[in-house]
Amino acid sequence: MNSFKPLVFSGVQPTGNLHLGNYLGAIRKFVALQENNDCIYCVVDLHAITAQLVHEDLKGQIRSIAAAFIASGIDPVKHIVFNQSAVPQHAELAWIFNCVARIGWMNRMTQFKDKAGKDRENASLGLLAYPSLMAADILVYRATHVPVGDDQKQHLELARDIAQKFNIDFQDKIRATGAGIDMVVGEEPIHGFFPLVEPLIEGPAPRVMSLKDGTKKMSKSDPSDLSRINLMDDGETILKKIRKAKTDPDCLPSEVEGLKGRPEADNLVGIYAALSDRKKEDVLKEYGGQQFSTFKPALADLAVHVLSPITGEMRRLMDDTAHIDAILRDGGERARARAEKVMADVYDIIGFLR
Repeated sequence: MNSFKPLVFSGVQPTGNLHLGNYLGAIRKFVALQENNDCIYCVVDLHAITAQLVHEDLKGQIRSIAAAFIASGIDPVKHIVFNQSAVPQHAELAWIFNCVARIGWMNRMTQFKDKAGKDRENASLGLLAYPSLMAADILVYRATHVPVGDDQKQHLELARDIAQKFNIDFQDKIRATGAGIDMVVGEEPIHGFFPLVEPLIEGPAPRVMSLKDGTKKMSKSDPSDLSRINLMDDGETILKKIRKAKTDPDCLPSEVEGLKGRPEADNLVGIYAALSDRKKEDVLKEYGGQQFSTFKPALADLAVHVLSPITGEMRRLMDDTAHIDAILRDGGERARARAEKVMADVYDIIGFLR
């Protein structure tokens, strides 16, 4: 092997309803990436129990994410769509990475601090070790690229740190197994087994904010359903939510500069731009100087036009759970075949008796 084979990996947690932010910030990007890449897309159900152990309908949530992937245009035949728990090698490699990673690395993870809050002593060990499992998700396939948002960049850096430490600590054994490649870490040439995964950031990722507060991200966990547009919302519900979205009394500006200090206006213009594959400047050239009473119906019509086909297909798929389960089962078998090969090499490198 002279180089790592390019491979894209990403996953979505099956917690709560998928919303417009998930679609624009992640799933639509997944669809675009599959055109020119080998892709593995995962419903990360093991991650779902790190913050909330007991779920009312975890199977239904897993199927819903898979349905969203497929309804949005991901091809589960050319690529792989599966749920994480179907491939036990994720958890196997995560344990090894728990031994590679340092406690100090985990304690620096800002997302743990945010999710654990003030009662850190009562957070699960799984929540603290979450980034180690995320590294395993990626590296159990030796994936080379991951599409990430701002909130996951630190976790990707940790995955690189874990891969680098493993490669350096085991480089002699990696060479002895013949499973690695020559690579350079910093200025040091080594023989490594895991790639130093790279983030995929294609264009300005739309940061979709709450419809009730333009300073907060649109979130599945927000107690107000009016704060988000869910992918399963019908046209009437979307219209209602956009009509009730928070705005200010001024009309829309003609220049992007005029959106500064106006988070709600900036958010709605950004959503319109993302849904129409245009720039904010172009949207404001069309709607600058107009009131939100004109802009909101236009935004609602656009959102319904883009999302209705996805919603309809999701509903159809969710009514045929046997079909979704078959897709996930097939994807799990294909993913497991890849992961087994990687873990066999990892066991040989470490020195486990098989």
